[in-house]
Amino acid sequence: MKLCGENIRKIRRGKDYTQEYMAFEMGISQKAYSDIENSKVKINLDILTKISAILDIKPSDICSISHQCSHNDYEEKYNDLLQYMKENNVKIPENYLK
Repeated sequence: MKLCGENIRKIRRGKDYTQEYMAFEMGISQKAYSDIENSKVKINLDILTKISAILDIKPSDICSISHQCSHNDYEEKYNDLLQYMKENNVKIPENYLK
């Protein structure tokens, strides 16, 4: 997610917006906003949506949350679960094996 913070900073600076302006528009302190750009807090969908609205861009212009979630979390857990079920002879419905 560090890349997301860097992208936000780059886009914000390109629009000549200050951190103070962004923080004011989001209803948070400048320090809290700075923590977002410096990747000290995880960027969730709510934060991403607010920032993209202020910058007048699509959330995907900042980072791809769906790719991060599906690749790093859910897909891996799904495959681990399937492996566990196979190893323990748990019947797996055919439609989940495709």
